[in-house]
Amino acid sequence: MYVRRNLRWHVIWKYGWRGIVVFTVYSLLICLLYSVFRQRWIAIPWQPVSTLGIAVSFYIGFKNNGSYDRFWEGRQLWGGIVNYSRTWSIQALEYVTSVVDAPGVEAPAASQAELSLRHRRLVYRHIAWCNAVRLNLRRQNDQWDTQVGPFLDPAESAEMKRKQNPPTHLLRQQAADLRILREERGLLNDFQHVNMMMSMEQLFNLQGGCERIKNTPFPRQYAFFSYVFVWLFAALLPLGLIAEFEKLGPYHLWMTVPFSVLVSWVFNTIEIVGHTSENPFENEMNDVPMTAICRNIEIDLRELLGETDLPAKLAPIDDILY
Repeated sequence: MYVRRNLRWHVIWKYGWRGIVVFTVYSLLICLLYSVFRQRWIAIPWQPVSTLGIAVSFYIGFKNNGSYDRFWEGRQLWGGIVNYSRTWSIQALEYVTSVVDAPGVEAPAASQAELSLRHRRLVYRHIAWCNAVRLNLRRQNDQWDTQVGPFLDPAESAEMKRKQNPPTHLLRQQAADLRILREERGLLNDFQHVNMMMSMEQLFNLQGGCERIKNTPFPRQYAFFSYVFVWLFAALLPLGLIAEFEKLGPYHLWMTVPFSVLVSWVFNTIEIVGHTSENPFENEMNDVPMTAICRNIEIDLRELLGETDLPAKLAPIDDILY
């Protein structure tokens, strides 16, 4: 996610230079054909070109709204992951505290060391889940050993790494641990168990929402025709402008070049903005900063455990927070 207030010029140039070069060369070619080679037939009336421009602007505006909705939904889903991560950790720390009344369960009192171990396991596995969701969305499973493995037992990490959808199996293991805490250890009563399972249900919903955005591409009919219409308008624009500028004087027709390039660049930039917002989980400049969010979750949860040796928050790299 780009975090600087204003875009730097090199970022603007990165996304616009190809279009500017093409528009400039094309407009110059049109002016040369019209004025030097006297090909007057290439000029067309301005009215249909302006009408097309209005239609294209409405179309790409509609497409960009849809693209932004996908980004914003992705950010809301990760905001939910942050909130339920805190909820899960508080429940793990405050519910799993001592032997509770559980019908039919005869369990010995848990020592403080056992409770601390179980707290750490539940919380650390959740941190692993957050990072596993991120890696799964970005298709970066090759980073498992450094991003997820440190929060799991080595055997569990190796087993989860082999799964097709590791985050789902991590939540399943959380559910298995809750069952053991309630049925075998007597450390959860039915009410507490149900509450923690409800939190897990919400985590599944948030994971599924992210996977839905990731696995359902932006409708190609909107994205493709937006691109086609913008370039069609850019192709017709100098043909409609050249005769209008010639009316101002014999040399004014060359003003077609800067004005057609400027208008074409604006339309093309709007189309690019929508295109770069279609998929918010690709680790690009305008995507949801999942790595930074996961680090913030890790800091919050480990601090809740009472740890003091915490990692630092991630800083933007070249104005981009990943």
